[in-house]
Amino acid sequence: MNTVETTDKTRLYVKDWGEGPPVILIHGWPLSSDSWDDQAMAIAEAGHRVIAYDRRGFGRSTQPWSGYDYDYDTLADDLAAVIQQSGAQDATLVGFSMGGGEVARYMARHSGQSVAKCALLSSILPFRLKTDDNPAGTEQAAFDQTAEALKTDRTHFFTGFFKTFFGEDSEDRPVSAELLEWARSIALQASLKATIECMRSFSSTDFRGDLPAFTVPTLIIHGTADKTVPIAASSRIAAQGIAQSTLIEYDSAPHGLFATDKERLTSDLLAFLARKA
Repeated sequence: MNTVETTDKTRLYVKDWGEGPPVILIHGWPLSSDSWDDQAMAIAEAGHRVIAYDRRGFGRSTQPWSGYDYDYDTLADDLAAVIQQSGAQDATLVGFSMGGGEVARYMARHSGQSVAKCALLSSILPFRLKTDDNPAGTEQAAFDQTAEALKTDRTHFFTGFFKTFFGEDSEDRPVSAELLEWARSIALQASLKATIECMRSFSSTDFRGDLPAFTVPTLIIHGTADKTVPIAASSRIAAQGIAQSTLIEYDSAPHGLFATDKERLTSDLLAFLARKA
Protein backbone atom coordinates (compact mmCIF):
# COMPACT_ATOMS: atom_id res chain seq x y z
CA MET A 1 0.00 0.00 0.00
CA ASN A 2 1.58 3.27 -1.08
CA THR A 3 -1.54 5.43 -1.48
CA VAL A 4 -4.88 5.93 0.26
CA GLU A 5 -7.89 7.52 -1.41
CA THR A 6 -10.00 9.78 0.79
CA THR A 7 -13.75 10.42 0.57
CA ASP A 8 -13.19 13.41 -1.75
CA LYS A 9 -10.82 11.39 -4.01
CA THR A 10 -7.65 13.01 -2.67
CA ARG A 11 -4.79 10.55 -2.83
CA LEU A 12 -2.44 10.39 0.15
CA TYR A 13 1.10 9.03 -0.22
CA VAL A 14 1.77 6.38 2.43
CA LYS A 15 4.89 4.64 3.73
CA ASP A 16 4.11 1.24 5.24
CA TRP A 17 7.14 -0.35 6.89
CA GLY A 18 7.58 -3.44 9.04
CA GLU A 19 5.21 -5.84 10.74
CA GLY A 20 3.61 -5.92 14.16
CA PRO A 21 1.42 -3.60 16.26
CA PRO A 22 0.66 -0.54 14.09
CA VAL A 23 2.07 2.91 14.75
CA ILE A 24 0.73 5.78 12.63
CA LEU A 25 2.95 8.86 12.33
CA ILE A 26 1.41 12.25 11.45
CA HIS A 27 3.93 14.89 10.43
CA GLY A 28 4.13 18.56 11.31
CA TRP A 29 3.82 21.75 9.28
CA PRO A 30 5.25 22.36 6.71
CA LEU A 31 6.97 18.98 6.27
CA SER A 32 6.10 15.49 5.02
CA SER A 33 6.35 11.89 6.19
CA ASP A 34 10.06 11.99 5.32
CA SER A 35 10.65 13.93 8.53
CA TRP A 36 9.81 10.75 10.45
CA ASP A 37 12.35 8.44 8.78
CA ASP A 38 14.78 8.13 11.71
CA GLN A 39 12.02 7.22 14.16
CA ALA A 40 10.12 5.11 11.61
CA MET A 41 13.13 2.89 10.93
CA ALA A 42 13.84 2.35 14.62
CA ILE A 43 10.20 1.59 15.43
CA ALA A 44 9.88 -0.84 12.51
CA GLU A 45 13.13 -2.55 13.49
CA ALA A 46 11.76 -2.92 17.03
CA GLY A 47 8.87 -5.05 15.75
CA HIS A 48 6.12 -2.62 14.79
CA ARG A 49 4.28 -1.81 11.60
CA VAL A 50 4.91 1.87 10.87
CA ILE A 51 2.49 3.83 8.71
CA ALA A 52 3.49 7.39 7.83
CA TYR A 53 1.65 9.50 5.28
CA ASP A 54 1.95 12.88 3.60
CA ARG A 55 -0.85 15.23 4.62
CA ARG A 56 -3.03 16.37 1.70
CA GLY A 57 -1.30 19.16 -0.17
CA PHE A 58 2.15 18.15 1.12
CA GLY A 59 4.93 15.86 -0.06
CA ARG A 60 3.71 13.42 -2.70
CA SER A 61 0.00 13.62 -1.88
CA THR A 62 -2.62 15.28 -4.08
CA GLN A 63 -2.85 19.07 -3.79
CA PRO A 64 -6.62 19.81 -3.81
CA TRP A 65 -7.99 23.32 -4.24
CA SER A 66 -11.74 23.50 -3.73
CA GLY A 67 -13.85 23.82 -0.60
CA TYR A 68 -12.61 23.53 2.97
CA ASP A 69 -9.98 20.96 2.08
CA TYR A 70 -7.57 21.83 4.85
CA ASP A 71 -9.77 22.20 7.94
CA TYR A 72 -9.25 19.74 10.79
CA ASP A 73 -12.50 17.83 10.25
CA THR A 74 -11.26 16.98 6.76
CA LEU A 75 -7.76 16.19 8.00
CA ALA A 76 -9.16 13.90 10.71
CA ASP A 77 -11.27 12.14 8.10
CA ASP A 78 -8.09 11.63 6.07
CA LEU A 79 -6.52 9.95 9.10
CA ALA A 80 -9.65 7.80 9.41
CA ALA A 81 -9.20 6.73 5.78
CA VAL A 82 -5.58 5.76 6.47
CA ILE A 83 -6.60 3.70 9.50
CA GLN A 84 -9.49 2.01 7.70
CA GLN A 85 -7.71 1.23 4.43
CA SER A 86 -4.55 0.01 6.15
CA GLY A 87 -6.57 -2.30 8.39
CA ALA A 88 -4.78 -0.95 11.46
CA GLN A 89 -6.22 -2.15 14.78
CA ASP A 90 -5.17 -1.12 18.29
CA ALA A 91 -2.91 1.48 16.71
CA THR A 92 -0.76 4.09 18.38
CA LEU A 93 -1.23 7.54 16.87
CA VAL A 94 1.81 9.82 17.02
CA GLY A 95 1.26 13.46 16.05
CA PHE A 96 4.07 15.99 15.77
CA SER A 97 3.25 19.71 16.03
CA MET A 98 0.29 20.34 13.68
CA GLY A 99 -0.19 16.56 13.59
CA GLY A 100 -1.34 16.65 17.20
CA GLY A 101 -4.47 18.39 15.94
CA GLU A 102 -5.33 15.48 13.65
CA VAL A 103 -4.94 13.10 16.57
CA ALA A 104 -7.22 15.19 18.80
CA ARG A 105 -9.90 15.73 16.18
CA TYR A 106 -9.81 12.05 15.17
CA MET A 107 -10.29 10.98 18.79
CA ALA A 108 -13.30 13.31 19.11
CA ARG A 109 -14.83 13.01 15.62
CA HIS A 110 -14.26 9.25 15.19
CA SER A 111 -14.51 8.25 18.86
CA GLY A 112 -10.94 6.96 18.91
CA GLN A 113 -11.88 3.92 16.83
CA SER A 114 -9.02 1.38 16.49
CA VAL A 115 -6.70 3.48 18.72
CA ALA A 116 -4.92 1.99 21.75
CA LYS A 117 -2.48 4.82 22.57
CA CYS A 118 -1.59 8.35 21.51
CA ALA A 119 1.59 10.41 21.56
CA LEU A 120 1.78 14.18 21.08
CA LEU A 121 5.18 15.66 20.27
CA SER A 122 5.80 19.44 20.25
CA SER A 123 2.05 19.60 19.73
CA ILE A 124 -0.05 22.67 18.95
CA LEU A 125 -2.77 21.50 21.36
CA PRO A 126 -4.95 22.81 22.82
CA PHE A 127 -5.37 26.27 21.18
CA ARG A 128 -2.76 28.46 19.49
CA LEU A 129 -4.72 31.70 19.06
CA LYS A 130 -4.77 34.42 21.70
CA THR A 131 -8.33 35.22 22.75
CA ASP A 132 -9.97 36.65 25.86
CA ASP A 133 -10.26 33.16 27.34
CA ASN A 134 -6.87 32.02 26.00
CA PRO A 135 -4.44 34.80 26.98
CA ALA A 136 -1.36 32.58 26.57
CA GLY A 137 -1.99 32.19 22.83
CA THR A 138 -0.36 34.00 19.92
CA GLU A 139 -1.82 37.18 18.45
CA GLN A 140 -3.73 36.85 15.18
CA ALA A 141 -1.48 39.51 13.67
CA ALA A 142 1.52 37.17 13.93
CA PHE A 143 -0.23 34.51 11.88
CA ASP A 144 -1.38 37.12 9.37
CA GLN A 145 2.24 38.22 8.97
CA THR A 146 3.28 34.61 8.37
CA ALA A 147 0.66 34.22 5.64
CA GLU A 148 1.85 37.41 3.96
CA ALA A 149 5.50 36.32 4.17
CA LEU A 150 4.62 32.98 2.58
CA LYS A 151 2.85 34.74 -0.28
CA THR A 152 5.72 37.19 -0.78
CA ASP A 153 8.69 34.81 -0.72
CA ARG A 154 8.15 31.52 1.03
CA THR A 155 11.66 30.24 0.24
CA HIS A 156 13.10 33.18 2.17
CA PHE A 157 10.54 32.75 4.95
CA PHE A 158 11.40 29.08 5.44
CA THR A 159 15.11 29.86 5.68
CA GLY A 160 14.55 31.81 8.87
CA PHE A 161 11.68 29.64 10.07
CA PHE A 162 13.71 26.45 10.22
CA LYS A 163 16.57 28.12 12.09
CA THR A 164 14.10 28.78 14.90
CA PHE A 165 12.35 25.41 14.42
CA PHE A 166 15.59 23.50 15.07
CA GLY A 167 17.11 25.99 17.52
CA GLU A 168 20.01 26.53 15.14
CA ASP A 169 21.84 28.76 17.63
CA SER A 170 21.79 26.06 20.33
CA GLU A 171 25.21 25.02 21.62
CA ASP A 172 23.81 21.77 23.04
CA ARG A 173 21.92 20.66 19.92
CA PRO A 174 23.64 22.12 16.84
CA VAL A 175 22.16 21.22 13.46
CA SER A 176 23.92 21.28 10.12
CA ALA A 177 23.33 23.65 7.24
CA GLU A 178 22.49 20.57 5.20
CA LEU A 179 19.69 19.60 7.58
CA LEU A 180 18.21 23.10 7.36
CA GLU A 181 18.30 22.95 3.56
CA TRP A 182 16.77 19.45 3.60
CA ALA A 183 13.84 20.67 5.72
CA ARG A 184 13.32 23.67 3.47
CA SER A 185 13.31 21.48 0.36
CA ILE A 186 10.61 19.27 1.88
CA ALA A 187 8.52 22.31 2.80
CA LEU A 188 8.71 23.60 -0.77
CA GLN A 189 7.19 20.37 -2.09
CA ALA A 190 3.82 21.48 -0.65
CA SER A 191 1.42 23.68 -2.55
CA LEU A 192 1.31 27.31 -1.48
CA LYS A 193 -2.43 26.98 -0.84
CA ALA A 194 -1.98 23.95 1.42
CA THR A 195 0.86 25.66 3.27
CA ILE A 196 -1.19 28.77 4.02
CA GLU A 197 -4.51 27.03 4.68
CA CYS A 198 -2.99 24.52 7.08
CA MET A 199 -1.25 27.35 8.94
CA ARG A 200 -4.65 29.02 9.28
CA SER A 201 -6.19 25.78 10.50
CA PHE A 202 -3.66 25.01 13.22
CA SER A 203 -3.54 28.64 14.35
CA SER A 204 -7.31 29.08 14.69
CA THR A 205 -8.75 25.69 15.66
CA ASP A 206 -9.75 25.36 19.31
CA PHE A 207 -9.13 21.79 20.48
CA ARG A 208 -9.99 22.35 24.12
CA GLY A 209 -13.30 20.59 23.63
CA ASP A 210 -11.55 17.59 22.04
CA LEU A 211 -9.26 16.83 24.97
CA PRO A 212 -11.79 14.71 26.92
CA ALA A 213 -11.95 12.38 23.89
CA PHE A 214 -8.45 11.13 24.78
CA THR A 215 -9.54 8.01 26.66
CA VAL A 216 -6.32 6.04 26.10
CA PRO A 217 -2.80 6.36 27.53
CA THR A 218 -1.22 9.46 26.01
CA LEU A 219 2.43 10.46 26.00
CA ILE A 220 3.20 14.19 25.64
CA ILE A 221 6.75 15.36 24.86
CA HIS A 222 7.79 18.99 24.43
CA GLY A 223 10.97 21.03 24.57
CA THR A 224 11.18 23.82 27.15
CA ALA A 225 13.01 26.11 24.67
CA ASP A 226 10.48 25.64 21.87
CA LYS A 227 9.98 29.09 20.29
CA THR A 228 7.73 27.78 17.49
CA VAL A 229 5.06 26.36 19.84
CA PRO A 230 5.91 27.51 23.39
CA ILE A 231 5.36 24.76 25.94
CA ALA A 232 3.63 26.99 28.50
CA ALA A 233 0.87 27.79 26.02
CA SER A 234 0.52 24.26 24.69
CA SER A 235 1.60 20.92 26.13
CA ARG A 236 1.54 21.94 29.78
CA ILE A 237 -2.07 22.99 29.34
CA ALA A 238 -2.96 19.97 27.20
CA ALA A 239 -1.53 17.59 29.80
CA GLN A 240 -3.91 19.03 32.39
CA GLY A 241 -6.88 18.33 30.12
CA ILE A 242 -5.98 14.77 29.02
CA ALA A 243 -6.86 12.30 31.75
CA GLN A 244 -4.36 9.50 31.06
CA SER A 245 -1.46 11.67 29.96
CA THR A 246 2.22 11.69 30.89
CA LEU A 247 4.20 14.85 30.11
CA ILE A 248 7.95 14.63 29.51
CA GLU A 249 9.76 17.95 29.16
CA TYR A 250 13.04 18.08 27.27
CA ASP A 251 15.09 20.74 28.99
CA SER A 252 16.35 23.47 26.62
CA ALA A 253 15.11 21.58 23.54
CA PRO A 254 13.60 23.42 20.52
CA HIS A 255 10.63 22.43 18.35
CA GLY A 256 12.20 19.95 15.91
CA LEU A 257 12.82 17.14 18.38
CA PHE A 258 12.83 14.43 15.72
CA ALA A 259 16.22 15.79 14.59
CA THR A 260 17.71 17.68 17.55
CA ASP A 261 16.88 15.00 20.15
CA LYS A 262 16.28 12.02 17.92
CA GLU A 263 18.00 9.37 20.06
CA ARG A 264 16.13 10.35 23.22
CA LEU A 265 12.85 10.80 21.37
CA THR A 266 13.14 7.40 19.72
CA SER A 267 13.98 5.79 23.06
CA ASP A 268 11.02 7.42 24.80
CA LEU A 269 8.65 6.40 22.01
CA LEU A 270 9.86 2.79 22.06
CA ALA A 271 9.47 2.63 25.84
CA PHE A 272 5.91 4.00 25.53
CA LEU A 273 5.06 1.51 22.79
CA ALA A 274 6.35 -1.37 24.94
CA ARG A 275 3.98 -0.57 27.80
CA LYS A 276 0.70 -2.44 27.97
CA ALA A 277 -2.29 -0.21 27.22
